[in-house]
Amino acid sequence: MPLIQLVIVLVVVGLILWVINSYIPMQSTIKRILNVVVVIVVIIWLLSVFGLIGNLTSIRIGK
Repeated sequence: MPLIQLVIVLVVVGLILWVINSYIPMQSTIKRILNVVVVIVVIIWLLSVFGLIGNLTSIRIGK
């Protein structure tokens, strides 16, 4: 994935999270959980993009 696409994806995710946090009324605990989940997903995605962890499609849950 080219670097410019990576930066665009990160900016779009950040903007969407900012809009949700700014304009959608919800409890602060729910906002905090949403922020943590988004940050964890983005970190895992970045690690996968840079090849530091294996392919995410090879992870199997259950049987």
